[in-house]
Amino acid sequence: MKTDLLIGGQWRAGTGGERIDVVDPSTGEVIETVAAGVAADATAAVDAAAAVQPAWAATAPRVRAEILRNCWQTLMEHTDELADLIVKENGKPRSDAVGEVSYAAEFFRWNSEEAVRIHGSIGMAPGGDKRIIVQHPPMGVVVIVTPWNFPAAMITRKLAPALAAGNAVVIKPPAETPLTALRVAELCEEAGVPGGLINVVAANDPGAWFDAAVDHKATRMVSFTGSTAVGRLLLRKSADRVLKTVMELGGNAPFIVFDDADIDAAVEGAMVAKMRHSAETCTAANRFYAHAGVASEFTAKLAAAMSQVKVGNGLGEGVDCGPMITAKAVANMHGLVEAALANGATAELGGKPIDGPGFFYEPTVLGNVAHHSPIAGEEIFGPIAPVISFTDTDQMIAEANDTEMGLAAYVYTEDLRRGLQVSERLQSGMVGLNRGAMSDPAAPFGGMKQSGLGREGASEGIYEFCETQYIAANW
Repeated sequence: MKTDLLIGGQWRAGTGGERIDVVDPSTGEVIETVAAGVAADATAAVDAAAAVQPAWAATAPRVRAEILRNCWQTLMEHTDELADLIVKENGKPRSDAVGEVSYAAEFFRWNSEEAVRIHGSIGMAPGGDKRIIVQHPPMGVVVIVTPWNFPAAMITRKLAPALAAGNAVVIKPPAETPLTALRVAELCEEAGVPGGLINVVAANDPGAWFDAAVDHKATRMVSFTGSTAVGRLLLRKSADRVLKTVMELGGNAPFIVFDDADIDAAVEGAMVAKMRHSAETCTAANRFYAHAGVASEFTAKLAAAMSQVKVGNGLGEGVDCGPMITAKAVANMHGLVEAALANGATAELGGKPIDGPGFFYEPTVLGNVAHHSPIAGEEIFGPIAPVISFTDTDQMIAEANDTEMGLAAYVYTEDLRRGLQVSERLQSGMVGLNRGAMSDPAAPFGGMKQSGLGREGASEGIYEFCETQYIAANW
């Protein structure tokens, strides 16, 4: 496969000649190297995107739609190849990787259908002196920065609507997982995307890369998925040029179990919400609030379910949880567990790293966790489930909302009225009511508060990559 930079439809080495080591997190060994771009490469990529974007914007929406549909079909035809790449550089179980490829490809199919439905409007002004015409042209050149936990889907969720709306893009994939990004871009060109519309430039120095890309006069938008801390930095840099930004940032999802819930169903949903993709997702359940009347039962059944999780190399037979992305990630989550135990929590299951090669952590369930414990206030990004008991619903909701994050939340109850009332009171952009999974290309993905700005997916997603233009007309 190609491992150089993709700029203007050409594969080439980085200006500085540097390479990035790609590490298999299940072994800690280097499996490949890719070209590392510098500021000059980021500038060249924006130049290339700006050169071809006007012609793409002038291309008929139906033509753009058919090319995007070809991208969907091409990615699906390469499911096995892409899933293997994802497992090698990310470590997630292969079944999850296969699911990610399908999810990633679906953004192309969905946005192929949205490309022909970018609607404008025309009407008479109230004063009767003019017509008001509103249309939605593309932004121009979009800079895309993606995280390592979904090497394919976090790219296509941005790339597909950007292309559908008539934009060109420059992508900085994560240094941890650049291989999938390069292959997805290559497959999109094979499916008919004109050269230069998709540019992929990995980097060892993301700060210098980003400065060069956003300072370019042709760049008009930044779309980023990653941590809130990094998102704040990118927002500050983007503000100097008043760039439009879409930010999908961190999460701290509460998972709430009421005393009338079907506990077996709640545990099943908890395992999905917590453990999909090795628990390294921004929508993962981070804090489990269980009513005191069912807390012991829920904790015991959750621990029993977690004890059945098979940890290992994502390519292994029956593996449910792969490695964490780095040794540092393992150390960080173990520090949170130790702090919780010091604050009075009990280890119902697990509680420590797994010795041996690779970056693994035991599936862990903690009981009697205090709301003020650091593990309840930080995004864990690993297979650790802290359970907090509650009796007062109002107090629990206040605690669930007591965070700067507001991406996802989960509620389990047999009382639909209560479920909807509680869901509406949660300061979260997305709520799973009696469901452990919520992401869908047809739904608006995004958060409240410091979990992000804007939405991806649904009909809202494509308009994020559009301007709004008003024409006052007489005839």
